[in-house]
Amino acid sequence: MHSTNDSGFAGPDEPVPPAIRRLSAGEPVAAVWVNGSGGVAFRIGSGPDRFAKWAPAGSQLDLAAEAERLRWAHRFARVPQVLAAGEDPDGSWLVTTALPGETAISDRWKADPATAVRVGGAALRALHDALPVADCPFDWSVGARIGRRGLSGPAADQLLADAPPVDRLVVCHGDACSPNTLIDADGRYAGHVDFGDLGVADRWADLAIGTWSTEWNYGPGWEELYLEAYGVPADPLRLRYYRRLWELT
Repeated sequence: MHSTNDSGFAGPDEPVPPAIRRLSAGEPVAAVWVNGSGGVAFRIGSGPDRFAKWAPAGSQLDLAAEAERLRWAHRFARVPQVLAAGEDPDGSWLVTTALPGETAISDRWKADPATAVRVGGAALRALHDALPVADCPFDWSVGARIGRRGLSGPAADQLLADAPPVDRLVVCHGDACSPNTLIDADGRYAGHVDFGDLGVADRWADLAIGTWSTEWNYGPGWEELYLEAYGVPADPLRLRYYRRLWELT
C-alpha cells in the first residue's frame, strides 16, 4: 500500500547505499525522498541531474516493474527516461533522467495550493489522454490489484462484488498523489514520476487518490477544484470505492 502519509522529504543524514555511490561515479549524491516501504530517492549530479531510486532487499518495492512501465510510457507522456536498472544482494535501483520543475508539494506550491491543485487535475487528465489503452500491456484493474496483494476469502470477494461499473478505461498512473506531479517555474505541468503500478483501469482509480491527496497535502476543500481541472463532475460512489480499495491493496 502506498500513502503520502508515510512518505516525505528525506533528511540530510539519510545514508547512501554503496550501489548508489557506485552509480554516481563520484558526482554529488543527496537523498530527496523516503517512502513508507523503505525506498529512498536520491538526486545525482551537479550538472544535468539524474535520480536514483533505491529499494532495500525485502522492501517489496519492484523497481524492475517500474522500469518496464517507464520505458513503455516514455514514448507517449512526460515521464522520466530510464538510464539504468539493476539489483544486488542488498537491494535494487532505478536511475532516470530528471524532469524540469519540482514536486507539487514543494514549499512554493504548498504556499499556492490553488495553482498546485489546478495543475494536478489538469496533469492527470493530460496523462490519461496521452497514454494509449490499446497499446498498454499492464493491468491495474480491481481484480489485478486484489490478486497482486494476495487477498482472498470473503473480504476479496466482497471487494470484487462491490466494484462499480467502469466509467472510462484509461492507463492509470497508479499513485496519482500530489507529490508525484511536477510543476515548472511558470506554474505549468512538467511531468509525472513514480510509476510502479501504472496500468489499465477505470479513471476513478486514479481520481480517487488524486483528489484524496489534495486533502493530505493542502488541507480540506480542494477536491472540487481538482475535478474541475480534470474535467469531470464528482462521483461519490466511485470515489468511496476506490479509496477503500487503495487502503486494502
